[in-house]
Amino acid sequence: MQTIISLRRFACLEFIFLAILSVARGADEAKDPPLSDYIRPLVGTQGEGNTYPGPTAPFGMIQPGPDTNGGKFCGYDHADPILHGFSMTHLSGTGWWDLGDFLFIAGVGEPKFFPGSDKEPRSGYASAISHDEETALAGYYKVKLQDYNVWAELTASDRAALLRFIFPESQQAWILTDLKHVLHWDVVWSHVRVEDESTITGYHLVHGWAKERHLYFAARYSRPFKRFKIVSDGKPVVYGGDRFRTRSEIEGGALRFQSRREAAGANLQFLAQYDTKKDDVIQVKVAVSAVSAENALKNLDADLPHWDFDRVRAETQKKWDRELSKIRIEGTQEEKETFYTALYHALITPNLYQDVTGEYRGLDQNIHQARGFTNYAIFSLWDTYRAEHPLLALIEAPRDADMVNSMLAHYDQSADHLLPVWSLQANETWCMIGYHAVPVIVDAYFKGVQGFDPERAYQAMKTTAMNPDYDSLPDYDRLGWVPCDRETESVSKTLEYAYDDWCIAQMAKALGKEDDYRHFMRRAGSYKNIFDPVTGFMRGKDSTGKWRTPFDPNAHVDVTEGTSWQYSWYVPHDVPGLIALYGGKDNFIKKLDQLFDTGKPIDRKNEELYGLIGRYWHGNEPSHHTIYLYSCAGQNWKAARRLHQVVRRQYGNQPTSLSGNDDCGQMSSWYIFTALGFYPLCPGSENYVIGSPALKKAEIHLSNGKTFTMTAENLSDKNIYIQSVTLNGKNWTRPYLPFGELKNGGSIVFHMGPEPNKQWGVEDEGESTK
Repeated sequence: MQTIISLRRFACLEFIFLAILSVARGADEAKDPPLSDYIRPLVGTQGEGNTYPGPTAPFGMIQPGPDTNGGKFCGYDHADPILHGFSMTHLSGTGWWDLGDFLFIAGVGEPKFFPGSDKEPRSGYASAISHDEETALAGYYKVKLQDYNVWAELTASDRAALLRFIFPESQQAWILTDLKHVLHWDVVWSHVRVEDESTITGYHLVHGWAKERHLYFAARYSRPFKRFKIVSDGKPVVYGGDRFRTRSEIEGGALRFQSRREAAGANLQFLAQYDTKKDDVIQVKVAVSAVSAENALKNLDADLPHWDFDRVRAETQKKWDRELSKIRIEGTQEEKETFYTALYHALITPNLYQDVTGEYRGLDQNIHQARGFTNYAIFSLWDTYRAEHPLLALIEAPRDADMVNSMLAHYDQSADHLLPVWSLQANETWCMIGYHAVPVIVDAYFKGVQGFDPERAYQAMKTTAMNPDYDSLPDYDRLGWVPCDRETESVSKTLEYAYDDWCIAQMAKALGKEDDYRHFMRRAGSYKNIFDPVTGFMRGKDSTGKWRTPFDPNAHVDVTEGTSWQYSWYVPHDVPGLIALYGGKDNFIKKLDQLFDTGKPIDRKNEELYGLIGRYWHGNEPSHHTIYLYSCAGQNWKAARRLHQVVRRQYGNQPTSLSGNDDCGQMSSWYIFTALGFYPLCPGSENYVIGSPALKKAEIHLSNGKTFTMTAENLSDKNIYIQSVTLNGKNWTRPYLPFGELKNGGSIVFHMGPEPNKQWGVEDEGESTK
């Protein structure tokens, strides 16, 4: 009896202990939730951000997500209440349309086979949605299709998506796949095939921004079709011989065998039909491949061998937790949501572009086998060389090496022997200017990224920069500038070629190629040839050496997406030389002040929506380094004031919290570096330029296993000015952070205060961007 009582007491004590432990664990979890919990995928989906809210794995090959009727470049507009459905691929934050392949939507009632007209968006299969019935989290998206009373949930692995539809009771339930749906462009041809009673495969060829984009898909349904049909141009079809035949033709006496299990055409839809009870769940697995339908099936079976939706969601969230843990910060809930959403956006693109077999479609439209590297696609290099790839070089070095090798494969397959400019799924769009694969490669090389051949990379860079057909490169090499009477955007091209050439020169010197070093350093100084000392701006010059007349620095002439006011600061590789053109630091600072303080009066709405502060335009990439020039000129305190203004007003955790296209992670990467207190003003150089931190503490876990810690003592909304800096235990007075002080781990401590210390960071000895 005593033993029984003791056992009961022990059991009671054990229960109490477990209860206490459970509460303690709950408190710990409440204190330190998974980092993926801070991701807010809706950030940037309204206004200028152009992000998409659907689920994706880090750098994932598939991006299922909602496409709204008035969806912007990435398919979704948070301000639009009408949803077309869920397509399987999306760009992230770009300023132009593409992708949006293979749309799926579920409903009940009589199905329709077009999305709806602009004037009557609900005249087709589109449905109304409400943000009150919408959830977007890391690896998960959910919304109610109000017109059908159907709930849709999405999750994704690396190469496959899992869609879960929850139906009401109906004898007319359906899931529609629209092969014609893409964002903005034309489907030239498509085909669909019923493989069995729960599996279909298909393909379409898209002509648009990418001139020839091939994509296959495979979809497997958790319930066999009760009925199915293939529709072309709104009519059910079967296929026989060399033409379509309608049902009435078959019933009217056509005797030849007719297949209703496959079809081809430019406007195809597949309809799977069911009888459902209330809350019936039907799931669809979808995978894509640029190689073949067979490979799409292999991707599907490899990634999703089961039907456990919650397991896929949890596994993808863990992948995000691993990636986000490479930078751990301290901050408020809003600060963590803003920072980790920015890091999330930075780690979406470039995308995996290779099947489980190792095969991928190359730029030459042939099928290649990736050997010794993983192939990636979507390189928005005019944007991402600035901060996105420098971030990857620090915390994602193995992937960065794969991306460099992917660019070199692009070069090998290029008929023009060029590195990528703006590559999109086995296509070159020729969007934007320069040859900015160069700074990505050079920065990776000097940041110690291993896994690519430097000699091979150097030859690809040199050949690209000497191409006789690319945007007036021969004129630029001969004259020292791109002539405005022979080439559009001549000012921007001169400046950007000069920077890219400086990068090539640095790698040439490191590899012992002295003649090349001298040649490309000569070209790197070309920026001086288009500086007009009379107006104080970079200015178009024709092939005879005459200035473009008339000249208006506010005009969008001779520059790329901006004005001379915004582009005249673009000499990241030689800031001391740029300062000298202005006659010294005092004149340089005055001109820089005018950029922010003149022009239209600052309008809070325009500032937050477009990133406009005076003539400074944070919403577009050419301005991203400009604030840091204050630090290079010895007035870090002015940089601090402007940096905090941008961080507070142009970033956040709301759908409207991006003031410009995120551009495959560049806008977000700017924020990440800025919040950490330093920025890669000149990728390819040894130094980062110090700004002013926006977080109290961060631990950066570098790819080499070392940890570099940033601490901002006394940081607050008012204490935004650096008083002093301690770097790896020693007093630091220069406004730059050498990579050599960071790469082996260590710490930087910013001592912050409410008033500028105008003596800190004054002496940089011209080294800020060397």
